[in-house]
Amino acid sequence: MCDVISAGFSKTGTKSMQAALTELGYNVYDFMEQYKYQGKEWMKIFKHGGTTEDFRRMFENVDAVTDAPACYFWDEIHKAFPDAKIVFSIRDEESWMKSFNKQMFENTKPIFRLLRFLSPTMWQLASYGDLIGLVVFGVVPQIVLFRRAKMNETAARMTYRRHNAHVLQNAPKDKLLVYNVKEGWEPLCKFLGVDVPSKPFPHRNVRGNILQEMLEKDPIFIRGQREVMISMATLFALFSYGSYRFLTSNPMTWLGRFYCSLSALVLS
Repeated sequence: MCDVISAGFSKTGTKSMQAALTELGYNVYDFMEQYKYQGKEWMKIFKHGGTTEDFRRMFENVDAVTDAPACYFWDEIHKAFPDAKIVFSIRDEESWMKSFNKQMFENTKPIFRLLRFLSPTMWQLASYGDLIGLVVFGVVPQIVLFRRAKMNETAARMTYRRHNAHVLQNAPKDKLLVYNVKEGWEPLCKFLGVDVPSKPFPHRNVRGNILQEMLEKDPIFIRGQREVMISMATLFALFSYGSYRFLTSNPMTWLGRFYCSLSALVLS
């Protein structure tokens, strides 16, 4: 049964919240867990919507949930689990926007663009992320292989404001903690009714480097990198074979065929 819903928007300390709740003994579903174990259900919700029973079934064996897409659907999850406590992590808009743009910059580095276009596994994950962007922001970043994506900053800011206002206006006050991860353990543990750990409060993804960690440790990203190597080797083999055939045959024949095809296209 879901006991804690982290309603804070992405880039308000959600990875730190995941680490903190995990340290406190909760079974936490963050972005990747939601994709790995609930991907089909979320895709259905993105395209057709979901019922309270859908959310109850999805999170009946989960203690806590953080980050997108769950943070955006916090109210639907709370309808399924009305006794759950809501932790609303906050951040001023300018620092949030700066962090969000930084994450977008990291997300579209060349290695991740290669993963997206040359790995079937990562293409599926990217398509899932695109649908989140469409549902949450109303727009999808235009990502191409040789150019970084650009987010619609105006749409992002408006979405952030609407989300924050919706949480503050509609979350039950007796179930809500408005919280900044910089406050550390004390207010969070008091709200949840648990003891304060002896360890320092975790601060994760401070510089948007979570994707680098995933490249090194996450099985989906590791499989994606292997698929990229296979795709590149296949493309190289096809190119080498084509070059060999071209060089060992009459090049003028190939050029003649190309010219005829081009002429037919122009004249058609």
